[in-house]
Amino acid sequence: MKIDVKATNLELTPSINIYIDEKVSSLERFINVAKDFKDGESAPVEAFVEIARISKHHRHGDVYRAEINMKVKGELYRAEHSDWDIRVAIDATKDLMERQLTDGKSKKQAINKRGARLIKKLRSISPMAWLTKEK
Repeated sequence: MKIDVKATNLELTPSINIYIDEKVSSLERFINVAKDFKDGESAPVEAFVEIARISKHHRHGDVYRAEINMKVKGELYRAEHSDWDIRVAIDATKDLMERQLTDGKSKKQAINKRGARLIKKLRSISPMAWLTKEK
């Protein structure tokens, strides 16, 4: 996973950078990456993380903002959260992104199951029953 970090109105310290890498790389287990048949490598996953201090004159309230944009197999997932502490904002954004990734995965699984049920139902009906009309 490729992680790009951008800081706006904020100094990006090594400890914050390590913290972001740990949190965003933990999202990789929720991504179902299919292998390409040509070269055997998986599709690239890109994560763009932006942390910012909303304004320089505020001291109370939602001062820090964290935003994560992820490109997974051509789909874009986005999560954003503002909070009083940069680490709390990063944690909340990671949780929102985790929820989005699992919801997207479950939707795709539901569509596949629905299609499989339809095929199973059509296989169990005799071909003669397809031609007759119900009254």
